[in-house]
Amino acid sequence: MAESKHYYLICYDIRDPKRWRSAYKLLKGYGQTMQYSIIRCRLSDRQREKLRWQLEQILTSEDSLLIAGLCNRCVERIQACNRPESWEVECDRHQVF
Repeated sequence: MAESKHYYLICYDIRDPKRWRSAYKLLKGYGQTMQYSIIRCRLSDRQREKLRWQLEQILTSEDSLLIAGLCNRCVERIQACNRPESWEVECDRHQVF
C-alpha cells in the first residue's frame, strides 16, 4: 500500500550563494517553485524526513529553514493571485476508504 502524501511549503533563507544553489537544486527535485525561496512539495513522511536530512547536510547555523505542513483544507484556501493554476490539488489515483 502506498504511503499517503501531504503538501508542505518549504521556505528558506540561505546566506551563501554556493549553499543556496545546492539547496535549490535539491528542492527543485522534490517540488515546484512558488516564489524565489518558497517550494511547494507533496511528500510522504519518509520523503519529508529524507529531504530534511539532506538539507541539514547543506545548511549551516546562519541559514534558516521552515517546513510547514498544510492540511487539505488549508491547500483549498490558499490563493495564488498571479498564478491560479499553482494550487491545483492532485488527488491520489488509488485511494482505499
